[in-house]
Amino acid sequence: MLLELVVDELAWLEASIRTIAHRLSLPVGERGSKRAPGGYRTRQEWFAKTRRLHLLEERLAVERADRESGRVRVVRGGKKTARNRHNLTAAQLTEAEWRQRWEASRWFLQADGESGKRFGNETIRVTPDGEVSIKLPAPLAHLANAPNGRYVFASRVRFHHRGAEWADRVLSNRAIAYRVHYDVGRSRWYLTASWTIPPVKTVPLPEARKDGLIGVDTNADHLAAWRLDEHGNPRGEPRRFFFDLDGPASYRDAQVRHTLIRLLHWAVRRGLSIAIEDLDFAAEKTREKHGRRKRFRKLISGMPISKLRARLVSMAAELGITIVAVDPAYTSVWGAQHWQKPLTSKTRKTTRHDAASVAIGRRALGHRIRRRTAPPPAHQSDGPGHRTAQAGGGTPGREGTRPRIPGPRTRSTGTGCGANAGDQDAQHRWEHPAELVQLMLSL
Repeated sequence: MLLELVVDELAWLEASIRTIAHRLSLPVGERGSKRAPGGYRTRQEWFAKTRRLHLLEERLAVERADRESGRVRVVRGGKKTARNRHNLTAAQLTEAEWRQRWEASRWFLQADGESGKRFGNETIRVTPDGEVSIKLPAPLAHLANAPNGRYVFASRVRFHHRGAEWADRVLSNRAIAYRVHYDVGRSRWYLTASWTIPPVKTVPLPEARKDGLIGVDTNADHLAAWRLDEHGNPRGEPRRFFFDLDGPASYRDAQVRHTLIRLLHWAVRRGLSIAIEDLDFAAEKTREKHGRRKRFRKLISGMPISKLRARLVSMAAELGITIVAVDPAYTSVWGAQHWQKPLTSKTRKTTRHDAASVAIGRRALGHRIRRRTAPPPAHQSDGPGHRTAQAGGGTPGREGTRPRIPGPRTRSTGTGCGANAGDQDAQHRWEHPAELVQLMLSL
């Protein structure tokens, strides 16, 4: 665990140094591209970033030296608890209360499991009936109260959440990791179990698209979802699943879990797959890339993308729901441009996020996000009026070649006119082939 923290710190420092060095090498005021940021806006900002570059390089040198010497600068119990000791009034704690929390945060025992070992873990072993025992190290072997140098706890444990899954893994001797920790607020010891979900069986894309799917747009405070049929037409009303991320980590985790449960249960009742954007803000929310856009950095930093994605995949695997990840490029912009106004009525107010969920679903189904353009009234075979509904793939005459009408012709038009009417790529839809290729590559 400590080694992973050091590696993450080194990777962050190296990425920040590369970004600053790249932007410093560009002229002041030069605009960036989608793949690389541009130069700094002013000379003052350019000068300030040169100083920051030197500071980051010094920190990187110190971190590398500590790694080579085997020294890890980590506070057991957390830096926040350590800093509260210097300002107990602001933390609303007495010295005794702080000391209790400080010691409790350092009182924990954890051990990773190993498949093939008895009950899935040799160090911390929990039997199916809830008996907990710990393998003591050699210096503490005299404290054992059970054979083979083990110490058996007097109390038994019981798992209320996913207890059946835990019991299945224990009986089959599959790996389970355990952690024993003390909760100061409740004055109680807890034991948590965790395990890795096996890889999910992939489903062919046509099978996932068979009956349509649910497009989901991820936002900072809610998930916007809309059901689409196999032709890309929105059905029913949009759904919004809200969550609140203001609070402690346990509260935020519960909010994300409950939101996904509501979404997945809705998908289970409809028997549909879920389409979601393949977002990754790991390298996009640093101030080195977005500079002064503090509001935007705060927005994307507050979005629990990685937690939502990991939980959604694992929970969907348990329920047998297929997840389709699509390219997130321009889904919000094109969704608002092409779908927000047509889907808004007197009784329904469609937001940009609802329209983005439609765009995501259409992209997952292989359809274009843009809607069909209505022809002029004089050229509509079904009379004046709009004809922008997305027709099904098997509808006769949808976009087929116009039949040749026999008989004399009054205009100087050669025989076989309209032979290329079904070739939509050769007409006004210039973006159709490139977009389809992009969709298939992104999927």
